[in-house]
Amino acid sequence: MSDKIVLKNMVFYGYHGAFAVEKELGQKIAVDLEVYTDLQNLHDDTELSFNYVDAYTIVKEIVEEQEFNLVETLAETIAENILSSYDVEKVVVRVRKSQVPVGGYVDYLEIEIERPRRTSAVEHFPEDQA
Repeated sequence: MSDKIVLKNMVFYGYHGAFAVEKELGQKIAVDLEVYTDLQNLHDDTELSFNYVDAYTIVKEIVEEQEFNLVETLAETIAENILSSYDVEKVVVRVRKSQVPVGGYVDYLEIEIERPRRTSAVEHFPEDQA
């Protein structure tokens, strides 16, 4: 599917990182969300489209209300929540943080994950064909 909806550079304040100072002081966390879904045949009906306002709220609550040692886990949690909340084919999540304790200067650390909708075994092997 080539149709996608993109929420680019959503910025929140979160407390994520492996070091105590990151959890104590917090920092800005930027998130991009790409959602792949069929945008054909929507007939200008908002009820048929992906609700990006709700998706923004899901991401905001995860970033601002939970704490993770790894931004990789933060990205995975966002992907899992979007996939479980909406009928979409795939999500791509990018998480960026600029204050990375690496002993030198970097613009930011970015994690990108891509997760397809998982299908159950029942969808692959219906009972009448087993």
